[in-house]
Amino acid sequence: MNKKIAILPGDGIGSEVTEQAQKVLATVAEIYGHQFEMESALVGAAAIDATGNPFPEATEEVCKKADAILFGAIGHPKYDDDPKAKVRPEQGLLAMRKKLGLFANIRPVTSYDALLPISPLKEEIIKGVDFVVFRELTGGIYFGQPRGRSEDGNSAFDTCNYSKEEIIRVSKLAFESARNRRKHVTLVDKANVLATSRLWRETVQELASNYPDVTLDFMFVDNAAMKIIQNPRFFDVVLTENMFGDIITDEASVISGSLGMLPSASVGVTSSLFEPIHGSYPQAAGKNIANPFGAILSAAMLLEYAFGLNDESELIKKAVDDCVNAGFVTEDINKENPKSTTEVGDKIVSLIKELSTVNS
Repeated sequence: MNKKIAILPGDGIGSEVTEQAQKVLATVAEIYGHQFEMESALVGAAAIDATGNPFPEATEEVCKKADAILFGAIGHPKYDDDPKAKVRPEQGLLAMRKKLGLFANIRPVTSYDALLPISPLKEEIIKGVDFVVFRELTGGIYFGQPRGRSEDGNSAFDTCNYSKEEIIRVSKLAFESARNRRKHVTLVDKANVLATSRLWRETVQELASNYPDVTLDFMFVDNAAMKIIQNPRFFDVVLTENMFGDIITDEASVISGSLGMLPSASVGVTSSLFEPIHGSYPQAAGKNIANPFGAILSAAMLLEYAFGLNDESELIKKAVDDCVNAGFVTEDINKENPKSTTEVGDKIVSLIKELSTVNS
């Protein structure tokens, strides 16, 4: 298989963890006889510094020519700490989602037995957790118009807009996923208060008739936030709108015990982007201490969702499981005997080679 992959390392630890994911992809390509052409481009604060634009046209072109995109992270303190900054790294992320049509974010939430002791939740609550969140990504209050501030600056306003078409396309992905899992979809909304949530609920109810084998239930977002902490094993596939999804996926990320463990996918009409959820973590940048598992698992998702290479994806995930179970992890997981970012990346490469030999 010959494929082009756009590499957008971004800011902070993005370049360090993405480098490990690239090593893994190169190893898988060598083992299975694939050709992965990887081309790097600027995004975020790095792009602002170089071009003044957080998502330059040159980067957009690299993404549009690629078969999939591997993304690191966006964000830098010099912009985060300046409330008057007119151009921000995060604007590049929103622009990228909109221009590339990345309408659905897919974020799996999984607990690892070896990491149960470091989770802030009790082991009996999180053991066996395995659910996935489908978040609509290009609509809602983050993109709605009009928005702005009054002339005197003393008030501000944002608009939340949704169309049935936007709701249906992400909901179809959620129902199709549920069919391959435990056949349970939970729509998270605020239909008792918001008109957009009522449209979501009506539209999803109508769509559900096409999936009679899938159980659909509904949960207000505040109740869902509590349920994720009290009984996260209840969930199988969670479907929700943009802002609610942003919040509850970050909440759910602590279940694994480390933010650095979780990958995600953003799926579009013609493009798909894959990224760890941990952000740019500028405090760790350049120290070779960042957890690369999220980036490596994002590469596994890329192979599965974008290229249909399920065996290759499963090989990476098995190597990560083995690495975690062996305690070969970075300091966010084990402060007593931590490994560096590059050591973990190299270990995953070694495990992939060993596992492929055993399976051949």
